[in-house]
Amino acid sequence: MPDNIVYSTDPDWRAPCPACGKNPCACNSPSGKPRQTEPVRVSFRRGHKGSGMTMIEKIQMHPAGKEELLKKFKKRLGVGGAVKLGALELQGDHRDFAEAELKSLGYKVKRLG
Repeated sequence: MPDNIVYSTDPDWRAPCPACGKNPCACNSPSGKPRQTEPVRVSFRRGHKGSGMTMIEKIQMHPAGKEELLKKFKKRLGVGGAVKLGALELQGDHRDFAEAELKSLGYKVKRLG
């Protein structure tokens, strides 16, 4: 197999990591977390019903890890939530809590709004 793939017909193919050359990326930061290319976004969106949703987007984590993290947040806050399209949604305005928890886990956080 050539080193530089120009075209692939495989629908599940992803480019290897530029740092380690593996797919999935095997790079780890000193804390043991995957390397984060951009900060996690924490925002609040108001809908036409209810008190709105706290959105946690662009978090680099395995889908099962996202479910586990959401379960932990929901239990600590006593609210509902869901994982939709890779983003964590929490009912209500919990930006301060989410930002503090994600920073304690070693993620860079960008607060929107």
